[in-house]
Amino acid sequence: MTGNELRERFLKFFASKGHTIVHSSSLVPANDPTLLFTNAGMVQFKDVFLGLDRRPFTRATTAQKCVRAGGKHNDLDTVGRTARHHTFFEMLGNFSFGDYFKREAITYAWEFLTRVLELPPERLWVTVYQDDDEAYQLWQEIAGIPAERIVRMGEKDNFWAMGDTGPCGPCSEIIYDRGPEHACSSTPCALGACDCDRWLEIWNLVFMQYERDSNGNLSPLPRPSIDTGMGLERVASVLQGVDSNFDTDLLAPLIKAVEKITGRTYDPGEAGFPFRVIADHARSCTFLIADGVLPGNEGRSYVLRRILRRAARFGKALGIDEPFLYRLVDTVVAIMGGAYPEVVEQQEYIARVIEQEEVRFHETLNDGLKVLNSILDRARQEGREVVSGLEAFTLYDTYGFPLDLTEEIAGEGGFKVDRNGFEKAMAAQRERARAAREDAKAYDFALAFAGALEDISGTAFTGYDQLEDKGTVLALFQEGARVTSLEANATGYVVLDRTPCYPEGGGQVGDRGELKWPGGQARVEDTRRLPDGKIVHQINVTAGTLVAGQEVGITVDRERRQATARNHTVTHLLHRALKNILGEHVNQAGSLVTPERLRFDFTHFAPLTGEELRAVEAEVNQKILANLPVTTLETSYQEAKAMGATALFGEKYGERVRVVKIDAYSMELCGGTHLGSTSEAGSFRLVSESGIGAGVRRVEGVTGAAALEMALQDRQELATIAGLLKVPPAQATQRVRHLLEQNKENERELAQLRNELASYTIDRLLDRVQEVAGVPVLPARVQITDPEALREMAERLRSRLGSGVVVLGSQHDGRVNFVAMVSKDLVQRGIHAGNLLREVARIASGGGGGRADMAQAGGKDPGKLDQALAYSLKVVAAQVR
Repeated sequence: MTGNELRERFLKFFASKGHTIVHSSSLVPANDPTLLFTNAGMVQFKDVFLGLDRRPFTRATTAQKCVRAGGKHNDLDTVGRTARHHTFFEMLGNFSFGDYFKREAITYAWEFLTRVLELPPERLWVTVYQDDDEAYQLWQEIAGIPAERIVRMGEKDNFWAMGDTGPCGPCSEIIYDRGPEHACSSTPCALGACDCDRWLEIWNLVFMQYERDSNGNLSPLPRPSIDTGMGLERVASVLQGVDSNFDTDLLAPLIKAVEKITGRTYDPGEAGFPFRVIADHARSCTFLIADGVLPGNEGRSYVLRRILRRAARFGKALGIDEPFLYRLVDTVVAIMGGAYPEVVEQQEYIARVIEQEEVRFHETLNDGLKVLNSILDRARQEGREVVSGLEAFTLYDTYGFPLDLTEEIAGEGGFKVDRNGFEKAMAAQRERARAAREDAKAYDFALAFAGALEDISGTAFTGYDQLEDKGTVLALFQEGARVTSLEANATGYVVLDRTPCYPEGGGQVGDRGELKWPGGQARVEDTRRLPDGKIVHQINVTAGTLVAGQEVGITVDRERRQATARNHTVTHLLHRALKNILGEHVNQAGSLVTPERLRFDFTHFAPLTGEELRAVEAEVNQKILANLPVTTLETSYQEAKAMGATALFGEKYGERVRVVKIDAYSMELCGGTHLGSTSEAGSFRLVSESGIGAGVRRVEGVTGAAALEMALQDRQELATIAGLLKVPPAQATQRVRHLLEQNKENERELAQLRNELASYTIDRLLDRVQEVAGVPVLPARVQITDPEALREMAERLRSRLGSGVVVLGSQHDGRVNFVAMVSKDLVQRGIHAGNLLREVARIASGGGGGRADMAQAGGKDPGKLDQALAYSLKVVAAQVR
């Protein structure tokens, strides 16, 4: 059975049992900053299990794409070394949200494995939680598994929890016995006693039946649920009778593609490790980019960059010295495109992103080499023989420079690398990443309200059509607790049954405004939406007391809302203009809409030229002047897509969606607030354009009064510049060009004078050459502080000598720099510049070294510079043969 057939049979089986087939969610978890990636099938239903969200079904089944490569799953080094460890994998799962429980879950699992897949029942073992007598009995009753094939395990292995607090429960793992031929040397080789390849976990059934509080106490959930996960690749390996996931039809074609590119034959043993890494990483890169992740230096983007560059490094290990990983995208799509159409739709774009990052990686390796050389230069000047862990980590983190390569090159120059310091810097970065994720408070905000709001209905948003309304206070919160009232000067949160205040979402900030009631009022400082649709207002009571059940008048800050709407409508115009001018590959990759400005991130592979920026700005302003009508309609998601509406990355859409249409020019799915016509935006000015990651650009702009203010500032700035230049504003550009040309001419003259001065200095220095054992030696103090210029001077002197040794020294900021050059004929006679300088620098309390023909060093005692240079004559005499 192929992997694709297995996936389809699983979904159809559970559909026949009343489960709704739900398409795999994005690898980027929606509205959950606590996770880097979707790492299990239950992630897209996490809010349902937590009581934050409801679905129109109580049974679901999925084939979920997952990535585990970051955070606590940061174990990339094991990928390819084991038969079943991956960064990207698929998790098959069935879920019950308060519907069926243990009996049905066990029944379905046993029926699917033994009847649909026809696995031999005698090969199947199970584990249960040590105290779960119910599951222990059910496996015997339903599946007829003898008690000796049911193993009780402790909390570490068989008790699952969503976090330190919240839903949790015992679990039961189904294990496939691959046979005694796969047994390890443990005595005995038994399930629970060892962890070898004989015992293959294929399915985990989680019985979510408890709620754990902050004290660790467990209380039964009123509606127990089921969450299961079965690894597609693992089960495919069993059905296809192969020893490794990499030998299944889900991964083997990728290994064959690598064989074709390299001209080498794959070895399933240790020698095949690079092939397996590349095959795994090609899948991860393809799917992460398809879901909007792009290579970068932070968070998910950083993990993708690490995966991609790791694959490129293993390509080099197989003799590939050019970009190649992008060529594997076609193979990934051929294997998996039927189940995941998003990779088919973006196939060309994904390949371009990967190729661009590969090219960049090859370039950064060269850049890293330059930085490493400068680090070694500095170490010589400082008289140390160790590259610090922080320096090595900077090379690794910023330039993708592998530690082993740093150690190899440093070793050639006589240096060691502080590995312990490197590991400490790596650990510190992981800690920063963990702290950053923990600092994402949006999810905690939702959780704080979830349990306390179960008794109230949702909030009706009325703000599309009006900026004033009346509503009833359903709940009040202060300092994390539900309260019955908020008094004057108190800050807290209020939930109303209806509100015109727009809650933050879709890149648009939340509304501010005012609440009023008889004898009191409050400022609305922010508005947010919980995952289940309830809207929470952050307020500060300025007068009176607000009590639960009170009817209040709500007024939105009209000017702020209108300014925000200007910027939001213009982001839609901007999106379409960018597509028209740069190409249809442009897609939104993020946005921020505030009253003051707009920020728009989009996919594109190069900086925008001045001409492109002017064209984009001109097209947006043209559409503003055209006074195009802005209309909205509500429809189903599928109908909106059929109409051609653009769905934006990172947004979580329900069955009903809102479509914002700007005449025939633009049509997008959007829940934000907008203008009635484009002319209300006034005008648009682009403020900046920059790159924020591989293949992602960012533009920022302003509209309305802010655009006018920017134009006035530009005019004033031009007038100031013209005044300084003493010309009319219209002639300022011409005058600046003239001054720049004049400056270039001055620089050319200065360079010529410097060259003449250097030649004069060289002539004077050559008069001081001394002969030692028949060898011309020039030791000299010079007034050059730049190490590069010092090297250049030494090179010119050696060239003029033809045959000889040059040793130059200079002092700057209380330190000494040395450089030595030896002609080739004298290298053959035993003179070694690196060894020479190591001895010379020691006189000035320093150290260093280098090649036989060129070396650099540093010293800490400028007072010994002349003594050190004089000593070079003795060292040369001792070396020459």
